[in-house]
Amino acid sequence: MRVHDISGATETIEAAPAKINLALHVTGQRADGYHLLETLVAFTEAGDVIRIREADADSFSISGPFGDLLRAGDGGDNLVTRARDLLRDALVSTGQPARPVAIHLEKNLPVASGIGGGSADAAATLRGLLRHWHASIDPQRLASLALTLGADVPMCLESRSLVARGIGENIEAVTDLPELFLVLANPLKAVSTPEIFRRLQTKNNPPLPERTSGRWMDFLGQSRNDLQPPAQVLLPEIGEIVELLSQEGATPVRMSGSGATCFGIFHSVEAAHKAEMSLRESRPGWYFQATRTI
Repeated sequence: MRVHDISGATETIEAAPAKINLALHVTGQRADGYHLLETLVAFTEAGDVIRIREADADSFSISGPFGDLLRAGDGGDNLVTRARDLLRDALVSTGQPARPVAIHLEKNLPVASGIGGGSADAAATLRGLLRHWHASIDPQRLASLALTLGADVPMCLESRSLVARGIGENIEAVTDLPELFLVLANPLKAVSTPEIFRRLQTKNNPPLPERTSGRWMDFLGQSRNDLQPPAQVLLPEIGEIVELLSQEGATPVRMSGSGATCFGIFHSVEAAHKAEMSLRESRPGWYFQATRTI
């Protein structure tokens, strides 16, 4: 959406929803080292926010509860500024102007936590800039550009329920996934994605199970996250989170992505908020967020 501040300057606001891997199966590995995946993904109301304004020169700034973990100033190698520069180059090559902008990132999600924070920010930057610049780009070229920013960026560009295959670029929309009430939980400790994949004992695991129409909870019960066992060895707090969410009544409970964020599904939004408050009391130094899928 667009809003106007009191000075009359136009600001473009774009949500960057958290990406939740409801299931993640590692089904193989390519010759170049990239792992092949099949993953069911949903997006939540919880997320970061991108704000874009006109400026005399490009700038990038960060705020929010996790903003201090990222480098502000010119953005350095931040995915937001990389997305800005790649999109500008693509638009200019087709004769479309791409004026300087001030981009502000409100960082509400933990950094490097398996819920697509950086990828979601990059995707939101692409969507927001296209609206802000009143620009257009061939969808295939945009998808290719997104993939150069990271394997998760194309699915975050969609920001809707989907199944992704390959390294994340083969996307199939899911139209009948019901609204889910979740609590996201993270111990605010880093876990190394390359190390998790290195410790993965089997690279050729079974794909996502077949699904009977409407039987999503059965589907989730039969699926898994193949990265969870090695991640839990590296960071035992993941196991503790799973136990805590289960004690609050969540089912199923699972890690998202390569961690360390886990999610628990609750039967109602009230139950999710009640669990969030209880968990915050028991582990005040950790991240807990009740939310729902979009």
